[in-house]
Amino acid sequence: MSAHTTASSPSVAPAAPTAPPVIAGLLLAAGGGRRLGGRPKALLPYRGRPLVENAVRVLREAGCGPVHVVLGASAAEVRERADLSGCVVSDNPDWAEGMGSSLRVGLASLAGTGARAALVSLVDQPGIGPAAVARVLGAYRSPASLAAAAYDGERGHPVLFGADRWADIAATATGDKGARVHLSAHASELTLVECGDVAEAFDIDTPPDLARLV
Repeated sequence: MSAHTTASSPSVAPAAPTAPPVIAGLLLAAGGGRRLGGRPKALLPYRGRPLVENAVRVLREAGCGPVHVVLGASAAEVRERADLSGCVVSDNPDWAEGMGSSLRVGLASLAGTGARAALVSLVDQPGIGPAAVARVLGAYRSPASLAAAAYDGERGHPVLFGADRWADIAATATGDKGARVHLSAHASELTLVECGDVAEAFDIDTPPDLARLV
């Protein structure tokens, strides 16, 4: 009587859950507050603490991680007075040249982190909270993604840049233009995410604006 071997069905391991893409928060906080009498914007008081702490909290609560911060004006004082624990902090010695230089420093700090995109926010926009940031984060699709918050249809901050775009943005970010050259050249690829119902996109630029820091 011959032996018969019964083949068992191969076991199939359950698929490992896919880790969500790493999207870093990139906070530009280097401004010297020239129209505010030279008061660094990062240190403006907001709810009893430096304004930069609020901006970091917003990025974290929205789901960004890690959070990179670019300082410039009075950088040493900002480091001393503000709680930036857990953040990757970079100094921009050329901050007076404008936002473009801070954006370049920030993107360079993200090299090698594995981040698939950077969500860029500005320190002086306390009217933009986690709800708006989370909406823009939700527009991520790939390292080629390009998205921005919109307010009544007008492009504003924050802006999301997929990692595939960083080199071109850094190459064209000069003066106070920031990423506008790249955004204009790739306007057809930009996803606008309406946030006017959950945020206010005002800047703290002049003494009358300080009344908004309540």
